Amino acid sequence: MDQQELFVNNNGKIISNTGPSIMAGNRGYTYGDGLFESMRILNGKVLNMEQHFHRLVEGSKVLKMRFPVFYTAEFFEGHIAELIKLSKIEEGGRVRLSIDRLGGGTYLPDINEVSYFIEVYPLENNLFGLNAKGLEVDLYQDIKKTKTPLSNFKTKNGIIYVLAAISAKEKGLDDMLLTNEKGQILESSHSNIFVVSNGVLYTPSLADGCLAGTMRMQVINLALKNGLKVYECPILPSNLLVADEVFLTNAVRGITWIGGYRTKRYFNTTARKIVAFLNDTWENI
Repeated sequence: MDQQELFVNNNGKIISNTGPSIMAGNRGYTYGDGLFESMRILNGKVLNMEQHFHRLVEGSKVLKMRFPVFYTAEFFEGHIAELIKLSKIEEGGRVRLSIDRLGGGTYLPDINEVSYFIEVYPLENNLFGLNAKGLEVDLYQDIKKTKTPLSNFKTKNGIIYVLAAISAKEKGLDDMLLTNEKGQILESSHSNIFVVSNGVLYTPSLADGCLAGTMRMQVINLALKNGLKVYECPILPSNLLVADEVFLTNAVRGITWIGGYRTKRYFNTTARKIVAFLNDTWENI
């Protein structure tokens, strides 16, 4: 069977995703000077474009990057739809939309205007699904995630997440949980985190320094809509030891349940309900 040909959009130029496509001097590559969003494709359409675009806009303000007036959610949604069609992704997939400050300068950029880069990839599963086996996790102790004005956004400086993921692999685990300087759990190497106790959901506050995940916000809204209580509050390691469930959320994977933290084991009853809520929301788009 022939390999599916995929395409990317490099600042308005559509090319085949078969070789180098980033120009020399790109500041996202040379200095990590940019932002990105990972999005889910379902039934051949991108999900939550408005929310992802809003986070890009807010992040660009913090990074002092200037968006042109024609950068809108509709603008990017149209270009993503074009790539999905060209790449023949008819069901599930994922999108990565990058915004980089334009080339020039060293640490001090010459200008603050930006360029964009869009990639699309197919996924085997169309709807959201729950992992069959729960993840095994522990705390990542080597580096703390300090609260800064950048903490809530997906910047190109992801080294703490890279090192946490490597640490998990070295220890024979599936993921690591990041903490801040107060010892509060913020997220995992790739997802936001929810703790469930007595049917109530708890998740770290944005004020504590976790990523402002679009799936995190959607899960909060869906839980409240379906009669589940949700509290944004500090999560400590001791809370994990008395929890009934712990699950992770991100835009592409949806919900991933955690099976164990050290000697503690967890159920996935609430996680299954949230997955059903998600699919009911998006199945008929």
